[in-house]
Amino acid sequence: MSATIEFALVAPAVAVMIGVALAAVGTAGESMRLADAAGAAARAAGRGDDPGALAQRLVPGSRVEVSGDDPVCVRLGRTVALGWLRSGLDLSARSCAPGGGL
Repeated sequence: MSATIEFALVAPAVAVMIGVALAAVGTAGESMRLADAAGAAARAAGRGDDPGALAQRLVPGSRVEVSGDDPVCVRLGRTVALGWLRSGLDLSARSCAPGGGL
């Protein structure tokens, strides 16, 4: 009987901890994807290509800000929706690359 009560008390806490861990792993993966896309977009901007088109292809729905000429810097931002939070989590990544078509 006491094992059933203990399980009933512990099971929801374990479920919440697993949910938080899965959300953290997903958010970390999205952050790495955003950082990789920012680097690729910065290199594209340095070559004179359109960094926004590349960023949208790699991370759909991302916000793109380009600044500078040499070095050219690209900041990507994206809001990641977490199911258990009403508002999402804002992620951003910034990368710079030499300009001038190098």
